[in-house]
Amino acid sequence: MNLGLKDKTAFVAASSQGLGKSVAMELAQEGANIIICGRNLNTLELTKKEIQKASDVSIDMVVGDLTQSKDRDRMIAEILKKHAAIDILVTNSGGPPAGKFEDFQKEDWDAAYEQLLASAVHLISGFLPAMKKQAWGRIISITSQAVKQPVDNLILSNSVRAAVAGLIKTLANELGPFNITVNNVMPGFTKTERLTKLLAANPALSKAIDTIPLGRFGQPEEFSAAVTFLASERASYITGTSLAVDGGCVKNIL
Repeated sequence: MNLGLKDKTAFVAASSQGLGKSVAMELAQEGANIIICGRNLNTLELTKKEIQKASDVSIDMVVGDLTQSKDRDRMIAEILKKHAAIDILVTNSGGPPAGKFEDFQKEDWDAAYEQLLASAVHLISGFLPAMKKQAWGRIISITSQAVKQPVDNLILSNSVRAAVAGLIKTLANELGPFNITVNNVMPGFTKTERLTKLLAANPALSKAIDTIPLGRFGQPEEFSAAVTFLASERASYITGTSLAVDGGCVKNIL
């Protein structure tokens, strides 16, 4: 299947490792030119080399912290100075720490807001004008299955990611006339460094595998394949959806 991604330009946030890295790799293998970002230059350079070995596309990188407004401004300006437009924007970030309501103070909630919601809003605001001008775009937000089924001991993530889902659904309604699709992809329990840390913080989560009909945790490549399809020409009539890539873990009918 030709996904129509050759020569498209994609910016994947928080893509030096984890799910972001997997998405960047998959998009590159389908022919999209990639811009990756992360906080650590050495990690970014290693990721860039790894993607280059597996594909034949242009790969740029920007260093910055997506939780910091000034860094986001700088990264957006740096990217738009080199690229007239971003065709595909994948918003993504690490997750806030595990814990219950009384474990956190106001500053923890503020940090979660910056990490999950403000970063998505800021990136979309920066790249949207050029998408609208060219009348084509894909905005995909990586959130969590917690959007539809909260995960125990993750109150910060459960709360703020739900706001991201509301943002994505509303934007889908607003941007349809500009031929821009906007979707939310919700990873379930996927074998990443983040999952390893969550299992260490909450050993009871190891029992989560018993709630997954497929009987196993997901692989990053399985998740990134879904994101890449939504970024493609083939997904031109899919917008405003929240797609769970979770092995059937979420029990909601819709």
